[in-house]
Amino acid sequence: MNPEPLNPEPVNGKKTANCPYNPNHRIGKGFFDSVMEHDLDRKVSKEERGEKLFHRLVDGVCRRWPRPAPPTHLLRSCRIISHRGEHDNHSRFENSLAAFDAAVDAGVWGIELDLRWTRDRVPVVFHDPDTRRLFNEDARIGHMALATIKERFPLIPTLSEVIDRYGGRLHLMMEIKNEPYPAPALQSRRMQKQLRVLSPGKDFHLMGLHPDLFRYFTFLPARAFVPIARIRIDRFSRMAASNGWGGIAGHYLLATNGLVSRHHRLGQGIGTGFADSRRCLFREVARGVDWVFSNRAAQMQAICRSV
Repeated sequence: MNPEPLNPEPVNGKKTANCPYNPNHRIGKGFFDSVMEHDLDRKVSKEERGEKLFHRLVDGVCRRWPRPAPPTHLLRSCRIISHRGEHDNHSRFENSLAAFDAAVDAGVWGIELDLRWTRDRVPVVFHDPDTRRLFNEDARIGHMALATIKERFPLIPTLSEVIDRYGGRLHLMMEIKNEPYPAPALQSRRMQKQLRVLSPGKDFHLMGLHPDLFRYFTFLPARAFVPIARIRIDRFSRMAASNGWGGIAGHYLLATNGLVSRHHRLGQGIGTGFADSRRCLFREVARGVDWVFSNRAAQMQAICRSV
């Protein structure tokens, strides 16, 4: 990749007035970046803890609720997506090439991966803002250049490596994380360059818990975007419908049958997660869910083949 100037730029010549902070305003060394990152970390941590508890409680009920097997043709055509690849974070780490290789070997339809930006504005595949949880080191992804990341944390792949290895073989569900975009036009150009070999909607979707971030990627057609709803799925459903996005994703308990039918009538897809047991899988397949996200995708794929 040829180096480009890192000066903050507006998107398409317009000021990013809706940004949570002004990317063109600098005080000291990354003052606003640091303040925003701290606030985001606290909010994400609280939300993720609540979300995990919710998933655990609901999944405990769902996996015990008797479900008949759906028709064989539905199971065979089920599109299962491996959430961060097949990982246990011991022998195989999430969002790593090894985790994605295991998903390929299992024959799943797609993989979900998380995108963050390095200090020199290169998209890499990593979920957290820092490396504490996985590598027990306090290093922020956005504060390190790509060369530093590759030296210290070689298991973290770049988006380019993932596209080169899996593009066209697996459907890529790429979640963009909520973080500052200090050089939005530059970041947009670099993303466009990397995605140019893939077909939007057919080979990949760009996902996010914060759909306002989609505005940084205006080179993509509306069908490439899929918002992820944590709780307020009706609100995100209306946004997807009015913007002509590719669909919507959320927890399977919140995605009602009526919502599934509504988006299908609009020609949009529905993704739900996480189907990590046979009975949860059967429920989602029988309802006609388009994308079934799972933390046990290999096992779910094996069930689809065996029934």
